[in-house]
Amino acid sequence: MIQGSWRALLWIGLSELCALSLWYSASVIAPELIAVWDLSPDSEAWLSASVPIGFVIGALFSSSFGIADCFNPRKVFAISAFLGALLNVLLILVDSGFFGILLRILTGVTLAGVYPTAVKILSEWFPRKRGLAIGILIAALTLGSSLPHFVVIFLSSVSWKFVIICSSVLALLSAFVVLFVLEDAPVKSKRVPFSLKLIKKVVTNKPVMLANYGYFGHMWELYAMWTWLPVFLTASFSMYSPETPHWFIALSSFVSIGIAGGIGCVIGGLISDKIGRANLTIISMFISAICSIVIGFTFGQAIWLTFVIAIIWGVSVISDSAQFSAAVSEVAEEEYVGTALTFQMCIGFLITIFSINLIPIIQRIIGWEYVFTILAIGPILGMITMVKYRRYEFNNEKL
Repeated sequence: MIQGSWRALLWIGLSELCALSLWYSASVIAPELIAVWDLSPDSEAWLSASVPIGFVIGALFSSSFGIADCFNPRKVFAISAFLGALLNVLLILVDSGFFGILLRILTGVTLAGVYPTAVKILSEWFPRKRGLAIGILIAALTLGSSLPHFVVIFLSSVSWKFVIICSSVLALLSAFVVLFVLEDAPVKSKRVPFSLKLIKKVVTNKPVMLANYGYFGHMWELYAMWTWLPVFLTASFSMYSPETPHWFIALSSFVSIGIAGGIGCVIGGLISDKIGRANLTIISMFISAICSIVIGFTFGQAIWLTFVIAIIWGVSVISDSAQFSAAVSEVAEEEYVGTALTFQMCIGFLITIFSINLIPIIQRIIGWEYVFTILAIGPILGMITMVKYRRYEFNNEKL
């Protein structure tokens, strides 16, 4: 059983990594898409925000109708990844920004059948002590989200269409692995369908909402950082050394977000099982808040200095992500765990839409040196709520 569980984690993680390459497949080539579709610079933010918009819509739809509960979750994952790959590759055929952004929204809808479903599959393989397993899964998600930056390193001299094609091929590969290689878990978890009638119980459960507030602060920072850090690094490195090669900037983005984030997820999963989820989230958010404030002061300075801060930020900004959902699953009543997790995820991704679009507006006013300081607001507020949540976590452990 143990060997089977870790083998399943390998396949789930690999599939998640490949499928989530769809998330930023258009963002890394946004300048090219803006030129091809004749869009304004502000549309770059909507290229990124369109995916979480679709994700929220898809998550609400999937949970409301209990799709992952009514059907085999492996098939739900595979079909979602397959449809996402098709929608993504259609980008190379459109010449309109409206239809392009619409395709990105629909791609986000399909990803709602990938990420939450992968967590569900993993929970069936790891009914207990899943801290490390969830950390590894989120690490795969992080690497997958940053994978287009890695692809750009090798394809920077060819058409942007190859980036889209590569991410779609990876998504198709993930669908194949989950459908034909991954097996069903031997023990099924108890299914708790989503119901809007249970939302009241969620919002009146104080420890659940404290964990949610911590997650909301975390999400305010996370996706805005993932979206705009590569742009910041490009501007900073180019100012310090105009001859900085494009492949080096793309590699720096991949390392700062993907490699560093993946390491942070695994470390966070290991540590949280030892010191508690609340303590881990507080430490992570403290470090990420400091980085969001400090990194701006390195703008245009030595590349190594900016790069080091970016790596630290990349590790800390995601290391606590899985633990917020784990926290909710531990303090919510079994009858509405599904509702509580769906509520947390939907509101969290809605928040990312605002922070992603706010960064370019504020950047034009105060510059790169100070713009990321507004992201520190999220983890600071998150730390306050998780300090309060820690008391409930301690009481829950004693029961």
